[in-house]
Amino acid sequence: MNRRMTKPSATASVDARNLRDLKKLVAEGEGLHLEFKRKAAYPEKIVRELIAFANTEGGTLLVGVDDDGTIPGVKYPEEEIHVILEALTKTCRPLIVHQESVLSISDNRSVVRFDVSPSLKRPHYLIHDQQRETFVRVADMSIKASVEMQEILKRSRRKRDIHFSFGDAEKKLMEYLDVHTNITLNQYMKFSGLNRFRARRKLILLVLANVLKITASEKGDLFSRL
Repeated sequence: MNRRMTKPSATASVDARNLRDLKKLVAEGEGLHLEFKRKAAYPEKIVRELIAFANTEGGTLLVGVDDDGTIPGVKYPEEEIHVILEALTKTCRPLIVHQESVLSISDNRSVVRFDVSPSLKRPHYLIHDQQRETFVRVADMSIKASVEMQEILKRSRRKRDIHFSFGDAEKKLMEYLDVHTNITLNQYMKFSGLNRFRARRKLILLVLANVLKITASEKGDLFSRL
C-alpha cells in the first residue's frame, strides 16, 4: 500500500528554507535520481518514470518544473496528485511504495514531489492494452527493460550465492572484454557459438555474480566488466 504524506494546502505560506532546497535540487538537473514534469498531462508517462526509479536506485519526480529547470509550479496540486495516483492504481503492478509532498512556491503555485525508494518487489510493471512492460533508469532516461534485464531484476531480490562454472565460453568472454568496452548478447552469441538460451543464461549469471554489469540502452543491453 502506498505511504502518503499529509498534503499541506496549496495556499500555505511559502517556506523560504524549503524553497531554497527545492531550487538547489532543481539546479542539479535531471539525472539518474531526478525527473521533472511540467504537469500531469500524461499520467502514464509519470507512472513509467516512477517504475524506472523503483526498479533501479530510487529517485525523485517533481511536478511543476520544466525541463529547462524553471519552476512555474502548478495551481492545483491536489488535482495533479489525484491524476497520478489514479494512474498508478490502475496501471502499475505491483503497486509502488512512495512518499508525496507539496511545496508552496507562491500564494497560488506549488510543486508536487514524489519520492521513490529502490523496491524490494521489483520489477514493477506498467499494464496497458492487456500487455505489460517495465523500465529502468539510465542517466536521465527511463528505458524499457529487456527480458534479460527483467530476469536480473527478479533474481537480484534474492540474497543468495550464485554458482556458475567458469569454462571456455566465460574465458573467451573475459578476454573479449579485456579489449572491448562492452558486448551485446548477439555479439556474444556470434563469437562464442552459443545459442541464445545458453548465451543469455551465462551473461545473466555473471551479472548476478557481480562479475559483469548490465546497462540498458535504447539499442539493447550492454554487458561490461565491473
